[in-house]
Amino acid sequence: MRWQDMRRSDNVDDRTGESSGGGGGFPIGGIPLSGGAIIVIVIVSLLFGVNPLELIGLGGGSDTQVQVPQSPAPGYGPQTQPRAQDPRKEFVARVLGDTEDVWSTIFRKMNKEYVPPRLELYSGAIQSACGRASAAVGPFYCPADRDVYLDTAFFGELRNRFGAPGDFASAYVIAHEVGHHVQNLLGTMRQVDARLSSGDPRTRNAYSVRLELQADCYAGVWGHYAQQRNLIDTSDIEGGIRAAEAVGDDNIQKRTRGYVVPDSFTHGSSAQRARWFRAGLANGDPRDCDTFNTPSP
Repeated sequence: MRWQDMRRSDNVDDRTGESSGGGGGFPIGGIPLSGGAIIVIVIVSLLFGVNPLELIGLGGGSDTQVQVPQSPAPGYGPQTQPRAQDPRKEFVARVLGDTEDVWSTIFRKMNKEYVPPRLELYSGAIQSACGRASAAVGPFYCPADRDVYLDTAFFGELRNRFGAPGDFASAYVIAHEVGHHVQNLLGTMRQVDARLSSGDPRTRNAYSVRLELQADCYAGVWGHYAQQRNLIDTSDIEGGIRAAEAVGDDNIQKRTRGYVVPDSFTHGSSAQRARWFRAGLANGDPRDCDTFNTPSP
């Protein structure tokens, strides 16, 4: 993956040295369990496939670090941009910048304006507009402040725990979270929020799966244009598919429980996640990502 050739985003805040402040579980603490809270819980449990209620009281995440190739890079200013001497943060800034370029072009074709999210890099725990989160939650998108939150230690989790090494597997994670931002800008999250507020648990899970699969498809849309510009190759795409499969609900449940409960899925099976990633990758057309009007996504 030629991530060094991607444009570096200015929308990255390096908060890895900050204290997250006072307690409260995420996201229950301070947020009532309304429809809005439910959608927040769904979104911040991305990629782990856990029961959202189990997010209460989660501990810190792994301190394993992703291995990203070293490359020379110009320096950054304080706080608002990642420091160049850390290749992980340089990697994040460049992948985010490329998603900005792709989605800005797509939105212009729809006669819309793409307002990019900010990406908050943190370590251990962080306070967001959606509540306080520990690194164990994994990467998440907060619709309340339109920010993506990422503890870069998760890249090590992706490689070592989920068996999805490689730069593009990590880039897929960022692109998936940006996909949730796209959903927010297009109003999809508000529509799902309304449906989730009045449904039974099984219905809520079904809509959650469709939301997550669409974000996977949007990650594939970005991958399509990265491939067109020769920034990724076939081996990179295979790494992205492995990442999508690795965080499928069935795969995670087999590893953590020893058995699979399809009705409890919140993110989709490994096959579903890979399928929808490929759907976006094929043509780079967001219209191919309508998981909500597909009988069986």
